[in-house]
Amino acid sequence: SVLCEAHVSVVIFSSSGKMSEYCTPTTALPKILERYQQNSGRKLWDAEHESLSAEIDRIKKENDNMQIELRHLKGEDLNSLYPKELIPIEEGLQIGLASVRDKQMEIWQMHKKNEKLLEEENGQLTCMLQHQQRAMEGNVMELEVGYHRMDSEFAPQMTMAFRVQTIQPNLQENK
Repeated sequence: SVLCEAHVSVVIFSSSGKMSEYCTPTTALPKILERYQQNSGRKLWDAEHESLSAEIDRIKKENDNMQIELRHLKGEDLNSLYPKELIPIEEGLQIGLASVRDKQMEIWQMHKKNEKLLEEENGQLTCMLQHQQRAMEGNVMELEVGYHRMDSEFAPQMTMAFRVQTIQPNLQENK
């Protein structure tokens, strides 16, 4: 290739099906295959491959058009557009904005609903806590009254110690 300035291409398929290729640095495999096809008169591509190639070209064109449209929707390259072409873009943006606002409102309403539920649950828990505290205060009062009664009658005979246990476990000990 270097000495003779020949265009060379080698395509190798391994037993595992892996393809390797080498082409002269100044050319590409598709160009060499096209040249082979022209010089030999044999078609390398059948009708199915040509239709697939046409489909690929169509999809590439569609992709390019969508890229341009996306740039327009982002507000880029608008100088090349006519006013009539800007109207559908503006309508599309307004529809998108309305959709985003609807979604925001839906999320906001969901947060408000959750806030109300949490406030109700907080109120219920506060009420339960107050009832437990009152019950504990009542139990301590009964113990104190009973202890004072016993204190006057049986003080010389016995010493008593009371330990009051809460209804809820002490969650602070595990930290």
